Amino acid sequence: MSATVLVVDDEKDLVDLVRYHLEKDGLKCLEARDGETALQVARERTPDLIVLDLMLPGVDGLEVCRKLRKDPKTAAVAIIMLTAKAEEVDRIVGLEMGADDYIVKPFSPRELVARVKAVLRRGQPLDQSALAQVGTLLVDEGKHLITIAGKAVDLTVKEFDLLCGLMKANGRVLNREQIMETVWGYANAVDIESRTVDVHIRRLREKLGEEQKRVVTVKGVGYRFDADID
Repeated sequence: MSATVLVVDDEKDLVDLVRYHLEKDGLKCLEARDGETALQVARERTPDLIVLDLMLPGVDGLEVCRKLRKDPKTAAVAIIMLTAKAEEVDRIVGLEMGADDYIVKPFSPRELVARVKAVLRRGQPLDQSALAQVGTLLVDEGKHLITIAGKAVDLTVKEFDLLCGLMKANGRVLNREQIMETVWGYANAVDIESRTVDVHIRRLREKLGEEQKRVVTVKGVGYRFDADID
């Protein structure tokens, strides 16, 4: 079954362009031209991924992202944020709000399609039987679910992929470039910065609560998952 992508932007020509290239690549598309409509469509149709413009009339993209992440029905939907702003702070705020990735305008349709496919691909479990438990942390990759002390924890697609990627490294340290390749599916992209990884690591730690100690920073190198910490 083809994945469904909701494209949200107030520029009709851009929406048409993005939709054309996504559908050409076999994806199904929905569209919205403002924040309120985007929230309504997302809640009613639950797309697999949302391409979300930052600058929208009415409810802006950041607020849309925040509301989607707070709603249990849409909390796990992948989000790629579009922004015409080049400043790092705008990108970081988007990540802080829960976006899985971002792309800066102007962009090539080919790059956007590649980003969309990478996020969707990383959201698929590699092994339907994969199940791992460390301390009170239980990861069920097949169900795309984690629990801590028996309580479910809501992670975004990228946060889940990041945790699984670190765990599968079996204690090895992964530098930021390796994490970008493993989790995002590409490395050295022009507008992807190491700060992206750092922001996702911090968000993941916050959600892991008592188990956040297992995500260890190796200064000057990267990060690793420690299964042996008591």
